Amino acid sequence: MTVDSSVPSPVETIPESPPQPVLPLQVHLKGEEGRLLLLLPPETPNLDGSPTTLTWPDLWLQLKQRLNASERFWQTNTPVHLMAQDRLLDGRQLQEIADALSESQLKLERVYTSRRQTAVAAAAAGYSVDQLSAAIAFLNKPNSQPGQALAEPLYLQTTLRSGVEVRHPGTVVLLGDVNPGSSVVADGDIIIWGRLRGLVHAGAKGNAQCLIMALQMEPTQLRIADNVARAPEKPPAEFYPEVAYVTPQGIRIARATGFVRPNLS
Repeated sequence: MTVDSSVPSPVETIPESPPQPVLPLQVHLKGEEGRLLLLLPPETPNLDGSPTTLTWPDLWLQLKQRLNASERFWQTNTPVHLMAQDRLLDGRQLQEIADALSESQLKLERVYTSRRQTAVAAAAAGYSVDQLSAAIAFLNKPNSQPGQALAEPLYLQTTLRSGVEVRHPGTVVLLGDVNPGSSVVADGDIIIWGRLRGLVHAGAKGNAQCLIMALQMEPTQLRIADNVARAPEKPPAEFYPEVAYVTPQGIRIARATGFVRPNLS
């Protein structure tokens, strides 16, 4: 039998495998400047409206897998900053994350979040908190421009221990004490319904109209916008609610009773 070599043999076409789904939102660990960033996927949906969030069990499983992976790239007691974004975490979930990190010889120190409930839970658990506005958290914008509205006030009912820092792009109202070695940084006012013995910085983005109030004013340092002051070395014989504010001569402290906010404009 003669075979005509000029006629190509039929070629079997193998259908391509359908593309595997890509999971753009996963738990990630990233080393940065001597610390470890733990990035959680946000709860926001895709632009087309489809859900992208992970449930807490799925997120927890991913976290354990990352921590138990053989290619560990951290040293013992490396500090961890939790980038929670807009994910809502309660005290129990934060404790579970901290326990999992501890099992891997890591230490949770700071929580970045745009959710007030998460910020409150983290501060109550004794972690430093940086509450970002949604725009800053997801668009990574620079510092707010003058004239922009502040975030809603952050209300906390806890005592800040040494080493704990709270940051918020609005006013902070704390029912408790600010101990030495702790700090509160706010773009708005700072109101401490207790003893102020740490560092506080109101008007952190440059608003000198902001105030600092405390039932007992014994700060390590006061800052309002670019103005800095320290408490007198000798404490007063009697304590009463006081307000710190800015004048053309710098920061001044007055009794809260009958105080009228000054206008620097």
